[in-house]
Amino acid sequence: MRKTPMPQTGAQIPAGTGLPAQALDDGQEVQLRSAESAAGRRSRLTTGAMVTLFGLLLTALAFTAKGSARFALSDAFDAVQLPTITVPGLATVLVCGLLTLLAGLGYLSGRLSGRMPAVAGTVAGLAVMIGFLAWAAAGRDLPFPVSNQLNGTLAIATPLVLGALAGVLSERAGVVNVAIEGQFLVAAFAAAVVGSTTKSIVAALVAAVIAGVLMAALLALFTITYLVDQVVMGVVINLFASGITGYLFDQLIQPKSAELNQAPQMQTIAIPGLSKIPFFGPVLFTQTALAYLALASVVLVWFLLYRTRWGLHVRAVGEHPKAADTVGINVARTRWSAVLAGGVFAGLGGAFFTVGSTGAFAKDITVGNGFIALAALIMGRWHPVLAALMALFFGFVKQMASQLSTLNTPAPSQFLLMLPYIATIIAVAGLVGRVRGPAADGQPYVKEGH
Repeated sequence: MRKTPMPQTGAQIPAGTGLPAQALDDGQEVQLRSAESAAGRRSRLTTGAMVTLFGLLLTALAFTAKGSARFALSDAFDAVQLPTITVPGLATVLVCGLLTLLAGLGYLSGRLSGRMPAVAGTVAGLAVMIGFLAWAAAGRDLPFPVSNQLNGTLAIATPLVLGALAGVLSERAGVVNVAIEGQFLVAAFAAAVVGSTTKSIVAALVAAVIAGVLMAALLALFTITYLVDQVVMGVVINLFASGITGYLFDQLIQPKSAELNQAPQMQTIAIPGLSKIPFFGPVLFTQTALAYLALASVVLVWFLLYRTRWGLHVRAVGEHPKAADTVGINVARTRWSAVLAGGVFAGLGGAFFTVGSTGAFAKDITVGNGFIALAALIMGRWHPVLAALMALFFGFVKQMASQLSTLNTPAPSQFLLMLPYIATIIAVAGLVGRVRGPAADGQPYVKEGH
């Protein structure tokens, strides 16, 4: 709360301050209190209630944790064996639950200001993650494999990062991209077929990129040129992709699976020297080429959007297309270029599901990852770096569900399978109200006189 000295009697106070037009006597002081919007208050209370609920659940789970929780920093094949960390299960979960509870009460009180909401959210997120893992690993025969968890996180997050970047480019230009799932699916199909016939991973990646760009062109044609509703068109493309790939799989791939559905698989590439670093080496520097490409793509998209003239034009048409048109920027052409550029990254993301992992295509193999990438985009505030971090978060949750299923944890296997999607719903429901996308996102633009 700040005290502000008032000007002399009769001085006019600028409009919008919430103070009377006439100032009080010279020397008097008033206290200014920042007002909270209705949307901000609703979002704060929603987030606070959700975090508080998690705190209460963790606190209750603490009393069911038996024994110690062990976390292995190395796996059996690492050259350097790091120690296994052992913590008391009940105490660890209880402390994490109380920290989460305090963060939730802080949100509900409305007394968090400045950077404190972000700090409280970070503390709550880490506390929930550590507390849940400690509860799941407490009393188990095997320790929780931390290095495998992080290594798998980067692998699983690879298509999510690439899909989120595709959405960033498209939506920064003002075109809502709900079609990431469809782009993934068609690109995965193209990579599988071309990779199987040519036995070349490079050819498979090129085919995936072409497929992703073609699907992006379909989106751009109907939404930018013909002004079809962007969300509806995205849903139509997803359904079209699922139908056409399913039909071709049944009619073309399945009868000749040995010839058309046996693509080569990417192998991990160990960066010399760096891959030998204990713990961090196997996690960060022993990944596939697509994983390295995804990390490099984050830097590339950030540079394109914030350090080039083209990126300035993209952001301009996404915020105020009429003003951009006034200064000579071709809105339609800029939007087309952004959507097509996004198709490149969506195509690479789709290739992960075939040549990047199993080497074979199956119906609806992407299993909703395009929508998780869309959630990461929204959670990341339409910023390439933040969107990539959110994709890593969702990748962490998916890998954690897989790891916990091998530890014979008390959580039902069905719940573990649903965990990534539950986390997506909770994250978007709790935080989406606090973010604002590009002002013209989803709004078609028609040049005056046309």
